[in-house]
Amino acid sequence: MMAPMAREENRATTSTRIRTPEAPTPVRPSPRAWTTRLLIAGIVLTALNLRPAITSLGALLEEVRDALGMSGSVAGLLTSVPPLCFAVFGVTAPRLARRFGPAAVVCAGMVAIAAGLLIRPFTGGTAGFLAASALTLMGIAVSNVLMPVIVKRWFPDRVGSMTGLYSMALALGTASAAAVTVPMTEALGGSWQTGLAVWGGLGAAAVLPWLPFVRDRGTTPAQGGTAPARDAHARVDAPRLRVTRSRTAWALAVYFGLQATGAYITMGWMAQIFRDSGVHAGTAGLLLAVTMVMGVPLAFVIPRLATRLPHQGPIVLALGVCGLAGYAGLYLAPAGGSWLWALLLGISNCSFPLALTMVGMRARSSAGVAQLSGFAQSTGYLISIPGPLLVGVLYQHSGGWGLPIALMAGLMIPQMAVGVLAGRDRTVEDEATR
Repeated sequence: MMAPMAREENRATTSTRIRTPEAPTPVRPSPRAWTTRLLIAGIVLTALNLRPAITSLGALLEEVRDALGMSGSVAGLLTSVPPLCFAVFGVTAPRLARRFGPAAVVCAGMVAIAAGLLIRPFTGGTAGFLAASALTLMGIAVSNVLMPVIVKRWFPDRVGSMTGLYSMALALGTASAAAVTVPMTEALGGSWQTGLAVWGGLGAAAVLPWLPFVRDRGTTPAQGGTAPARDAHARVDAPRLRVTRSRTAWALAVYFGLQATGAYITMGWMAQIFRDSGVHAGTAGLLLAVTMVMGVPLAFVIPRLATRLPHQGPIVLALGVCGLAGYAGLYLAPAGGSWLWALLLGISNCSFPLALTMVGMRARSSAGVAQLSGFAQSTGYLISIPGPLLVGVLYQHSGGWGLPIALMAGLMIPQMAVGVLAGRDRTVEDEATR
């Protein structure tokens, strides 16, 4: 009697066990999934803020010069401030990341960007304008350096795709600021101060996704792991490397510097080149936007292609040839073929996402990437400082754009040479370990 009852209870229990999983239950996203999405949103919003401070100024440079009484040489100095700040402040990023965690430093960088953009147009003089610009550029500098670190740390198996994603967002922010600033300024009443200050709102929005990561620095969403709050997951511990002994690191730094020289000359002066050739100010802004917007699709494609190749030299050469063709067109017929020259120079400017991808590929660990990124970007931006300033001086003293354009084209040759060296399949750990 007991045995049949026991068997019945067993069948009932088994039946219950079988039916229970089939019962409809609400599905909730896992914390890991939400954290990863929030991190990706933070990366994209950060990338969107890394260039509008520069390209929005390039679109309104003539108005700013007139309002503040700048000469051509001083305006050249203004266009040299970004690489100077990137070099000075970028070198501190790995140290700050070790102490506070990379997410906290990027969050602080977004605060600095927003504050600087809101303050800059209303300082009332050249010195104040430069100081507020430096605050903004300080935030951009540390974020520039730490973006490859964050990608390598949280998405080690998706370096190419994630680098492409934030490079694409960076190009989109750059192009949007170039294209929208002039018409938006006109729509807001024609004040250049308002046209520049409005970009501070985008910086403020980028602060929000990073706030959860500032305090919870021990979780790596892509790995689903948890660790103590001040674990190595959050900090960037420096490897035992002497990066200056690595030929690859030096090649990458020089490549980064030369491509940055071309990029900041383009962002600071290309709209003015077109305006001086008779192109309307709004059209000149659109042409600069075309140059910048080419980075949106290509910044996603090039990193993915680069990670599949053992040597990135062919990509370096292809981008360099496009740059030489674009500069030749600017010299010979700046207004006649303006859209084609803008297109070619936009393709050439995709050397930036390629350089960032090679930073992630030339070191094995996130700690190595942090050190290589800090060295390559800081050294590279130091190299790029004289370029925009020299263009302003040459323009003022020669009375035309022939010599400045010749300088830009001439710098493309060594850029291609060192880019081929930087693209070789090796890591700095192999060359610089003590």
